[in-house]
Amino acid sequence: MSDVPAFERATGYVFNSRELLRQALTHRSFGTSHNERLEFLGDSILNCIIAQALYKRFLNVREGDLSRLRANLVRQETLAEIAQGLGLGEQLRLGEGELKSGGFRRPSILADGLEALFGAVFLDGGFDKARETVLRLFESYLSNLDPQHSGKDAKTTLQEFLQGRRLALPQYLLRATRGEAHAQEFEVECLIPELGITAIGRATSRRSAEQEAAKRAFEQAGAK
Repeated sequence: MSDVPAFERATGYVFNSRELLRQALTHRSFGTSHNERLEFLGDSILNCIIAQALYKRFLNVREGDLSRLRANLVRQETLAEIAQGLGLGEQLRLGEGELKSGGFRRPSILADGLEALFGAVFLDGGFDKARETVLRLFESYLSNLDPQHSGKDAKTTLQEFLQGRRLALPQYLLRATRGEAHAQEFEVECLIPELGITAIGRATSRRSAEQEAAKRAFEQAGAK
């Protein structure tokens, strides 16, 4: 692990037990005290917190749709994207083979590491701290959910909207990157020239910024 304080600042949580953090960031290829049990715990904690957030946010959405929304949020791609934005891959302790094969970039390892991190926060600080951490990291994803589209993200919703009108797909341009490596903010512009739409999105990862820009562009497109 390197630059732990910066990593903790990125997550928004400072550990009382650095040993728990170390275990959460240890892949089984590295040694016996690895993160798989924490991953099991974190998976349950994550699902519970996201389910509660969706239940409170979408009061008139049925159970089946809530389940689809949750599945969309906790899928491997989303977890890996958040982990990447935190710089989690650079903090992972991996065996030599995994290091050589680029395991610190592998979505499954990143997603598992993030779940283990949530489990470690729960054990270190309790459920309230775990909930604060999860909701902080998932804030932009929760904000971009549209229950009317069964959990489809903003980029997919915008793409289908344009395709339905036989318009060209939007362009996403990275306009700026600000901040330190483990606490960066990305600014992305979404362009739909045929509709004269330009929308800006800002977030802690490039993909999240694209989602925010797509959401704003869709709002503009719907108003035309």
